[in-house]
Amino acid sequence: MRPDPLNQKRILHDGRDDGLEPLEPLDLSAIQSCSDLVRGMAKTAFGGRRLGEALDVLLEMVRDEACLVVGTFSGAMTIAKMGKVLCDMIDRGMLNVVIATGALVTHGLTEAAGLLHYKHTPGMPDAELYAKGYNRVYDTLEMELNLTEVFMLMKDALGNLDETQPWSSEQICRAIGTRLTGETDAPGILKSAYANDVPVYIPAFTDSELGLDLACREIMRKQAGKKNVAAEALLTGEPNFNPFLDLNSYTQRVIEAERLGIFTIGGGVPRNWAQQVGPYVDFLKARLGLDLKPPRFRYGVRICPEPVHWGGLSGCTYSEGVSWGKFLPPSQGGRYAEVYADATIAWPILIKAALEELG
Repeated sequence: MRPDPLNQKRILHDGRDDGLEPLEPLDLSAIQSCSDLVRGMAKTAFGGRRLGEALDVLLEMVRDEACLVVGTFSGAMTIAKMGKVLCDMIDRGMLNVVIATGALVTHGLTEAAGLLHYKHTPGMPDAELYAKGYNRVYDTLEMELNLTEVFMLMKDALGNLDETQPWSSEQICRAIGTRLTGETDAPGILKSAYANDVPVYIPAFTDSELGLDLACREIMRKQAGKKNVAAEALLTGEPNFNPFLDLNSYTQRVIEAERLGIFTIGGGVPRNWAQQVGPYVDFLKARLGLDLKPPRFRYGVRICPEPVHWGGLSGCTYSEGVSWGKFLPPSQGGRYAEVYADATIAWPILIKAALEELG
């Protein structure tokens, strides 16, 4: 410390004296692995530092054997060819529960069935794409023929479920994963989840191809053999589906866990549905007098390009979530990292670095 030569009223500090952490230039010549790169980025600034800090939180979370790690995934990540990254996380034991959009799971089934997605050619008008059965997702195409294959796969898989009992998305996903096992060498999210006993929940199930497929299957089943199927058939096509089975199944897993962690890509319904378990248990405790320990997430890592003011976080920042009883405050051991970046860039880099360190 020394006096400011320009202002004698200030005493200027050296950051080291106050225990500040110095930054370092990113030295590419010293980097031999993805882990080296992310560790080096942690000593820089802006998004690079956030990614490096996320690696620390992620590794502590997955190495904590008493922690139930919940993964939530939204956005077109499987059609963007990130499905194998998610499979790797499941297969390497980094996730204990998966919560996703139905669209993400559907496009992942295309891959699991050995089918292809294609790059969109900008010169093709969308009306032409529709006529050819090419469904566009930004710069990528999902074939309508693929979705027909997914429907047939799902239809066959559900034949093993008890029609007299209500179904949940967890049961449907497990049935499809069972059907995929041994039938294809292609990687698949539901296939990996089944093999590793990881439940998959789709909370907004009807907002997806899978939901529409289930409704069509039920109408087909109930109208089988009838010559003239009127519009009223829609009223008879309600599947025996109960989303509250998912809610309570997930809650049971959470309250049995000693500690909780969450890894999130994007926001959407999967993220908020996963996080609302804290308030749900608070309600059960306060309104019904149930003797339950309110669950709070201790760890959190999220990759999403949305800033707070656009409202796309779908479940609030981690600090805001403390006020809702969803997360532990840092003063009680909470550790969180939020990376504002395109997941197709940051996610594979982060997971590759983590897998290298996990060995």
